[in-house]
Amino acid sequence: MNKPLLLSLAAITLLGSNLSAETMYTKFQAMELEMKKMKHELSILQTQQKQMKADALQKAKEKVNADKGTDTDEETSEEMFADIDESLSDLNRATNGNHLKFNVDYRYTIENMQYKMADGSKVNNDAFMTNRLWLNMNWAASKHISFTGQLAYNKAFGARSGANDGAYETFDWIANENAYDDTLRVRSAYFLYKNNTFLGADMPWTFSLGRRPSTNGHLVNLRDDDPAASPMGHSINVEFDGLSSKFSLENVIGVEGMYIKFCAGRGMSNAKPRISSTPYASNKGTAPDIDLAGFIFVPYDDGQYSLNTQYYYANNLMDAVNPANPAQGFKTVGGLHSFTANVVANGIGDEISDFLDDTTFFLSGAVSITDPSKNGGGMLGRLDPKTGYSYWAGVQIPSLISEEGRWGFEYNHGSKFWRSMTYGEDTNVGSKLAARGNAYEAYFTEPLIEDVLSLQVRYTYIDYEFSGSNGFFGDTTGTPYSMDQAIANNLGSTVADSAQDIRFYLRYRY
Repeated sequence: MNKPLLLSLAAITLLGSNLSAETMYTKFQAMELEMKKMKHELSILQTQQKQMKADALQKAKEKVNADKGTDTDEETSEEMFADIDESLSDLNRATNGNHLKFNVDYRYTIENMQYKMADGSKVNNDAFMTNRLWLNMNWAASKHISFTGQLAYNKAFGARSGANDGAYETFDWIANENAYDDTLRVRSAYFLYKNNTFLGADMPWTFSLGRRPSTNGHLVNLRDDDPAASPMGHSINVEFDGLSSKFSLENVIGVEGMYIKFCAGRGMSNAKPRISSTPYASNKGTAPDIDLAGFIFVPYDDGQYSLNTQYYYANNLMDAVNPANPAQGFKTVGGLHSFTANVVANGIGDEISDFLDDTTFFLSGAVSITDPSKNGGGMLGRLDPKTGYSYWAGVQIPSLISEEGRWGFEYNHGSKFWRSMTYGEDTNVGSKLAARGNAYEAYFTEPLIEDVLSLQVRYTYIDYEFSGSNGFFGDTTGTPYSMDQAIANNLGSTVADSAQDIRFYLRYRY
C-alpha cells in the first residue's frame, strides 16, 4: 500500500470521532424533541380519526339499511361513501399537519487523489475531506399536487466563503455539487402535478416546474446509492431550472412500461443585474441565454428489462475567453446535439439463482454532435461539426459479506471529440463519464446500522487519451490534445494524463 493511502486511512481513524459539530448536534437534538412531541400529538389525532371513521361507516350502514327497497339504493350508497372518502381525505391532511416533512442526509468523505500529468509530473491530495448535508423536504397538498425541495451544503474541511479562488466553483450547473464553501443553497425546488387521465384518455401524466432534480440520473445513481433522478447520467448531469411533462403510453399503445417525457430548461441567463438602469433586461454585451430542450422515450420496461433513450439539444454553449483570467467572461461558440440509449437488466434470468436475481447489469451508448456558430470561433478546436461517442458498461451485485450491501464494477470509454454535460457528477477528480479515454471503477456500499448509517469505499481510475474532458465547448478549454501534442504546445504540466481517486465515506440518512 502506498504512503498517500496510508495517510488517508490514518486520517479516517483520527477524525472519525469529530464528525459532528456541537452546534449541529444541539440543533438536531432540539429537532428530535420537537419531532417526538409532534408524533405524540399525531398519535392522538390518528386515534380520533379511527373513531370518526368507524362512526361514519356505522352511520352509512344504518342509512343504507333504512333506505333499502328504494330505486336509488345503489346511487345513494355510492354518493355517501364518496362523501365519506372525501371527508377522511380532508381529515388526513389535517392530522398530518400543514407543514413540510423533512429528512436529513449527511455524508463525510475522505479521498486520496493522484494525478499524473502529460509531462510526467505528479499532483496529488493525500487526504481531501468534505462535509455534505442535504435537507430534503416534501409536502403533498392533495392526491394530484405535491412539492419537493432540497437544501444543500457541500464544504471542504477548512474552507469558508471567499477563502479560495472560486472563479468557476459557484457556476450554476454545479453550485451544490462542488465542495466549496459553507453556504446552504437550494439544490432543487419544484411542484409536481399528476393525474390518471389526460383530456379524457386513459393516460397517466405529470407536469413539473422549478429547480430540477437533474443530477445523479439513471445508471450513475447506482454507485451513488441514490434514487435515480430524471435524466440519463451518461450524457447530462448538471443542475438547471426548467420544466418537464411525462405521459404514460402503456394503456394507449399496449406496450408495458412505455412512456415519453418532455424536458426543457435554462442553464444560464444573460439578464442584467438588479442594480442597473434597466434591471433584468437582456444584456446584449454578454453571451446569450443557454437553453436546453429534449425528451426521454422508454419504449419498454417490464420492471426487470428495460430499453431507454434520450435526446437533447443545448444552444448558445460557451467557452472561457481566457481560462487564466475568468473575469474576462465567456464567449458563445455553438450548440450540441446529444443522443443516449441504454438497456438495463434488474435481475439476470428467471430464478436461476438468488445471486443473479439480485444483480443489475447495463449497457449504455451515447453520441454527441457539435453545431458551431458562424462567429463563435469553432467548437472543440474545429470550425466544422464533430461527432463524438462514448460507451459504458456496469454490473452491480449483492454484497459477499452482508445481506443488504451492494458491490459494483464499471467501465466507460470516450472518443476524441466526445462531449457530455456531466459537470455535476459526484467524482472529485473530474467526471469519469466525460473522459476522452478509458475509465475504470469499483465500489462497495455496506450498511452499518440498518438503513440509517452506511459506508462506501470506491476506486476510480481515468486514463486520458485526449485533453479537454472537463472543459467547456470552444477552442480554449475544449480542444482535444493527445499527450504528445500537449507537451508540444507547452501544456504538459496542465494536462492530466491519468487520475485516480480512492474514496471512503460514512453516510447518515434519516
